[in-house]
Amino acid sequence: MTVVSNASPLINLARIGQLDLLHRLYGELHVPEAVWQEVVVHGAGQPGSGEIQAAVWVKRHQVNNRPLVQVLQQELDAGEAEAITLALELQAELLLMDERIGREVARHLGLRYIGLIGVLLTAKHRGLIRAVRPYLDALRDIAGFRISEALYLRVLQDEGEI
Repeated sequence: MTVVSNASPLINLARIGQLDLLHRLYGELHVPEAVWQEVVVHGAGQPGSGEIQAAVWVKRHQVNNRPLVQVLQQELDAGEAEAITLALELQAELLLMDERIGREVARHLGLRYIGLIGVLLTAKHRGLIRAVRPYLDALRDIAGFRISEALYLRVLQDEGEI
């Protein structure tokens, strides 16, 4: 399965010490150069930077369709624009992206995507984690990941964890 990731899932899982969950779920993960720069270069010393740089399962790519990246950057940041473009170029089966506008653009371009909560749900359903609540709590409390109380409660209720 070809999976492309934006920075947010990488950074937030690294902040809670769970970056390897992506490797266990998807094997290889593909990131565009802009995401690499955001996480590894500009994020040097921050959670995820060293882990991503050392992870042989994270594959770094230059995107070819620069005109598309430029058009997408009218609405999105460089990482989001390049992640969407890379997903199209690699014909990825899945794009990992949390940002609402980026997800809307991905949907309009026919890409299948999930966010970090979807990653956790997939991990639970595949038996890689026992419950999503500890991860959601860590994301909120440690990583500062924003999730509305209504969504938090709905996810826990749907998963039988409250």
